[in-house]
Amino acid sequence: MKYFIYTIIFLALVFIGISVSVLDFQNLTEGDSGNALVVILASLCVIALMAILLVSRSISKKHS
Repeated sequence: MKYFIYTIIFLALVFIGISVSVLDFQNLTEGDSGNALVVILASLCVIALMAILLVSRSISKKHS
């Protein structure tokens, strides 16, 4: 399960990298740039959730 979580985090980082390359800094909220911003925000949420999951799993192992 730990490697699966790390794989999801890696894929989220890949999505962030791809989306940053699509951004048009002149018009951030229009067209493909708006979609890229949504993908970046969603990927950051996924990374935060997976980090919380890793921490909670390590805490539960210590209490068991």
